Amino acid sequence: MKHFSLFAAALITVALLSPIGIADAQTGQNYFETLRQMLVKDGFNASEIDSLFQNPNVFFDMNNISRFFSHRESRLNYDQFITYNSISKARGYMETYQADLERAEKTYGVDREIITAIILVETQLGTIVGNRSVFNSLSSLASLLDPDVRTRVWNEMSNPVNLSKEDFDAWAARKSKWAYAELKSFLQYTRREAINPADINGSIAGALGIAQFMPSNIIAFAKDGDGDGRIDLFNHADAISSIASYLKHFGWQPGIDPKKAYNVVFHYNRSSYYVTTILEIVDRLKGWGGN
Repeated sequence: MKHFSLFAAALITVALLSPIGIADAQTGQNYFETLRQMLVKDGFNASEIDSLFQNPNVFFDMNNISRFFSHRESRLNYDQFITYNSISKARGYMETYQADLERAEKTYGVDREIITAIILVETQLGTIVGNRSVFNSLSSLASLLDPDVRTRVWNEMSNPVNLSKEDFDAWAARKSKWAYAELKSFLQYTRREAINPADINGSIAGALGIAQFMPSNIIAFAKDGDGDGRIDLFNHADAISSIASYLKHFGWQPGIDPKKAYNVVFHYNRSSYYVTTILEIVDRLKGWGGN
């Protein structure tokens, strides 16, 4: 995730003062009607989409929109991942999932240490995978493609700070376009795997599973690691193979030099803090005896 602007901080303030939230579970159709029409036009089954938006657990989540921008990469405590305790747990993970890591290493040429390091930082070895509805998060952002919804959200925020409508519209146009593409990928994935989209939780940005893949990356890179015919990013074998597939695509290879390794991991998360921590974990795992 990138650093956020003062505009983002202002949006947090106004959004947290907004009454939009769980109460809109009953009025979500008012926010989602244009989005529903767009999805049907793009080839999704109308009855399935209607049923999904009528689910009582589906609502316009303004609170998540505000939280999406409260994240500050520079404030994350990455030091927690390079302590002796964290490295020890990562080593234990490598032992527990040795067969899956070896299979991924052999198939994709991606070191088991880099896969483990990513899983450690992304979800603390699969123990924290997010508790926000992926569908609600992406649908709420995507619905801002509709200028009327955008205006309604702007008005209901009551704007108590110095935030221009033009800045809000520019942000909403950019993020809603991105979210709509991710939403379509998410629905393609859940339809393919026969999963109820309303049942999957993830991060505030819509990343999901042990690997914290965005839906578009699931479609492009996720793999069936245990050979059961399904791709389940909450399954360790699948997550391990999917990370390996992703890193191989962006240039990871056996014996990769540090500069190239940095560039490959940067594709996973475009943060220097993140990449530096991942590579430090790899060094410590490879040199375990000295920790």
